[in-house]
Amino acid sequence: MDLLQAMKTYTAVVEAGSFVGAMDVVGLSKPAVSRHVNELEEHLGTRLLQRTTRRLSLTGEGQAYYQRCKEILLAVQEAEAEVGSSALQAQGRLRIGAPQTFGALYLAALWGRFAAQNPQVTLDIVLSDRVVDLVEEGYDLVVRIARLSDSSLVSRPLARTRMVLCASPDYLAERGTPVHPHELARHDVISYTYWSSGDLWSFQGLTDSVTVRTHSRIHANNGDTCRAAALAHQGIILQPDFLVHEDLRSGALVELMPEFRAVELGIFAVYPTRKQLPLKVRRLVDFLVEALRTPPWAR
Repeated sequence: MDLLQAMKTYTAVVEAGSFVGAMDVVGLSKPAVSRHVNELEEHLGTRLLQRTTRRLSLTGEGQAYYQRCKEILLAVQEAEAEVGSSALQAQGRLRIGAPQTFGALYLAALWGRFAAQNPQVTLDIVLSDRVVDLVEEGYDLVVRIARLSDSSLVSRPLARTRMVLCASPDYLAERGTPVHPHELARHDVISYTYWSSGDLWSFQGLTDSVTVRTHSRIHANNGDTCRAAALAHQGIILQPDFLVHEDLRSGALVELMPEFRAVELGIFAVYPTRKQLPLKVRRLVDFLVEALRTPPWAR
């Protein structure tokens, strides 16, 4: 038995609703269609279809097997197309979400390259620090910076970023340099609206962890705004190294208490499902993985 052909025939029967209807789809006679389904059932050792003189209906096993056949046949089709034709191109509209600051600093320069490599793809890019609902809001892929919780979504790691506690030399000269996280409660901090723990900032020392409740002098929903306020000597920030690494190198900002480490976050490409992943999404994921293989802030 040709298993792949039998799966194609079975799928055609299910979708056509009859053996006769599947004949034109697979280009076989009715006896051949019937034989393929019978051989498939014998091979699997279970009944896939309930047959009557008037109609066909799927068994529970038949329904599950039909779904798997669809996935397998699509994967085979895509694999054959990719190997057999170097001219295969991704196409269609890609709706992409990304955080504002990271999107502007590190992704904006990449979209032109991706578009040039995939001329039949149209890009719709939305920058927002809000956590969007991929399915409800129609996103094909979003870039998220987080510690991802278990979910039905699929993610692919792109890079990592470390949260850095820092302030300007002028602020520290006026207010003093804290040497323990508990001292942050007496300092002005510039906090980020979407920070998962709010005003509670946690750090891991050499022997124990410390959590302190901070008091925000400035509260902003954008990392660039927090950084600008710190550069203007208005307080202490906890921001990712991809945002402040140049300021730390130049001395415009000073890292505080490096022996107390803040959380490290992953940067992920997140998409709704791995099943029947469109070629345009797969091309984008592979492109981002390669583009961020050696991130600028980690060099």
